[in-house]
Amino acid sequence: MNERLAAHWDKVAPRYDLAMAYAERRFFGGTRAWICSRSRGRTLEVAVGTLINLDHYPSAVELSGIDWSESMISIAADRARRAGRTVDLRQGDAVALPYEDESYDTVVCTFALCCIPDDKAAIAEMLRVLRPGGRLLLADHVVSTSLPVRALQRATELITGPLHGEYWTRRPRRHLTTLEVPIVESQRMTYGAVERIHARKAGPAPN
Repeated sequence: MNERLAAHWDKVAPRYDLAMAYAERRFFGGTRAWICSRSRGRTLEVAVGTLINLDHYPSAVELSGIDWSESMISIAADRARRAGRTVDLRQGDAVALPYEDESYDTVVCTFALCCIPDDKAAIAEMLRVLRPGGRLLLADHVVSTSLPVRALQRATELITGPLHGEYWTRRPRRHLTTLEVPIVESQRMTYGAVERIHARKAGPAPN
């Protein structure tokens, strides 16, 4: 686990929801609901943060979450208690998930791969713990299809990358292509700078 980056997100945790509220309204366009409504069965959210996605999950899912920030997990646990939802929350690293192979029906990660140092390794771990035919649901800000926006993204990450490990020109879908993961559906929005993906691990779908 990257202790320096984990400490950064510990500091960010108390104001995270407020900071995200503007982005939700202005850029994300219902992406959290789009992603979480597609989850089924035993579901793991990687980089769960403050559990801001909680209200978007179907009540029938059996939800777990992991994050490297202790402060984020504390806020997430409080949110689950207030909502009356049982959520198995753990502190841990996205590139070394403490779960058995093929133990989840769905894995979710929203707006976090941009901040994980090795995003391809994190996706590989998500696939490891996902059952054959299971759903991989990803959303993130990605490299834009607009040249002016892309130039701004590249300039911004010259600062945010070294400062706290946030990158704006990644595109997780490329890793899925390399790993030969079938895409069920995907959408790009906001000048192509936000992408949401529903993929499936190869194999028969879980019952």
